[in-house]
Amino acid sequence: MRVQDIMTTSVRSVRPASSIAEAARAMSEFDVGALPVVDGSTLVGIVTDRDIAVRAVARSIDLKSPVRNIMTPQVSTCLPQDSVDYALELMSDEQVRRIPVCTGEGELVGIVALADAAERDPDKREVGMALEEICDPSGRHCQTPVHV
Repeated sequence: MRVQDIMTTSVRSVRPASSIAEAARAMSEFDVGALPVVDGSTLVGIVTDRDIAVRAVARSIDLKSPVRNIMTPQVSTCLPQDSVDYALELMSDEQVRRIPVCTGEGELVGIVALADAAERDPDKREVGMALEEICDPSGRHCQTPVHV
């Protein structure tokens, strides 16, 4: 199965200059936990509800500040023609639950979530393994302070 078979194509996104508050309102309105950040149609980052909580609110950053100040700029992506197994492997490696889907030129065309794969995985084994690795509290996305 290919990513294009399960991805969401009507992706909500924000611009780098959109305020953090605008991003939070969009997440609430569309019931999503992450928004790709696009310049035109080119993906330049991603912002999550956790980014808003940990990078903005916890640090008392003004919610009128641009989302570019708290977004993750280096985002792993997959192509529409990639296999779902590859997308799950990428989610595991990156410890994320969703991956933007872009063309080879970087144009955002969709997003694929762990839940999308779970709906199509009859025995849930691949999704379960990916989730186990995503939930490991380590890696480059870990925002927990290290206690010595």
